[in-house]
Amino acid sequence: MREIQFRDAVKEAMSEEMRRDETIFLMGEEVAEYNGAYKASQGMLDEFGAKRVIDTPIAELGFAGIGVGAAINGCRPIIEFMTFNFSLVAIDQIINSAAKIMAMSAGQYSCPIVFRGPTGNAGQLGAQHSQNFENWFANTPGLKVVVPSSPYECKGLLKASIRDNDPVIFMESEQMYGDKGMIPDGEYILPLGKANIIQEGKDVTIVSFGKMIPRVVMPAIEELTKQGISVELIDLRTVRPIDYQTVVDSVKKTNRCVVVEEAWPLAAISSEITYHLQRYAFDYLDAPVIRVNNMDIPLHYAPTLIEATLPNVARTVDAVKQVLYKK
Repeated sequence: MREIQFRDAVKEAMSEEMRRDETIFLMGEEVAEYNGAYKASQGMLDEFGAKRVIDTPIAELGFAGIGVGAAINGCRPIIEFMTFNFSLVAIDQIINSAAKIMAMSAGQYSCPIVFRGPTGNAGQLGAQHSQNFENWFANTPGLKVVVPSSPYECKGLLKASIRDNDPVIFMESEQMYGDKGMIPDGEYILPLGKANIIQEGKDVTIVSFGKMIPRVVMPAIEELTKQGISVELIDLRTVRPIDYQTVVDSVKKTNRCVVVEEAWPLAAISSEITYHLQRYAFDYLDAPVIRVNNMDIPLHYAPTLIEATLPNVARTVDAVKQVLYKK
């Protein structure tokens, strides 16, 4: 085992796959000469050259479309968005081309492409640069959506995403690029669509994914443990497909559930989890499922308003106590 940063997990996954398969290339703004906006492609231009690590103009619609065309014609592109807020400029290529080409061509064409980059709030960046679109993309048949919560998860899931024959949305957290974690020395791949039970517990199930796990849920669990509350924690890893069975089985054991998600509450991933539990674990629930989401407003610039808007430790602890009927 060895310790690496989250950004190095991204780089290692891409580099290992590019050494294995010459049809893979990386394209995006500042990925080459600048070594990536967050240094997640550092040194890759030197190793793979300008034909496989390609700087682009500020034109997401254009280079996303080039990537989709290349994927349909036998390549396996990795398209980096400097932030997924900018993917909105390219969303027609993602939704109407990449996600639909397999169905619309009656299986004649696949689109093995990865769209990756940072998602969510990263500090005082304003409303237009602080959004979560995991549930938007997860609502689209034909896409897979992956949101890693640690360097270990990032490397294993990104390698699986690059090898997948469907288009994958791989959403990292800008705030996590400097996070450190342990990974195995040799190659490993984590399966898409299989949730991870980070820790077992008996009193309540917390379901979450991505940045919320290290930033909010784990500190909340530390506080709850001090109060004698045993939490089972599930990391979804992928939000399309969702591993419903792992969540249902856990709630059948604990009888209570809290879902923590950095996203607006309407039609969120947490909404889907909550529906599924009332449909398939209703008789096992001893309390209504509670969701901890962003407030239903654009994220403001002021740090006090950011704290009030996003899921946090205090709101998560309070939600767990509510489902346990504890004050």
